[in-house]
Amino acid sequence: MPAKKKSHSSKNRLGVKNSLVNNINARKKKGISRSKKKKTVNSKSYKDMQNKWGKK
Repeated sequence: MPAKKKSHSSKNRLGVKNSLVNNINARKKKGISRSKKKKTVNSKSYKDMQNKWGKK
């Protein structure tokens, strides 16, 4: 019987599953988050994301 392949989700260099929210939170946790001046997500988009968290 052949050995089973291990399935794993792709993780980025921060060690989290690739998604915008995970990346933002991982950077915060490591203390390397960007300043507001250098941010890549505008406020309106982030608020829209927050409103959809937890909804299916």
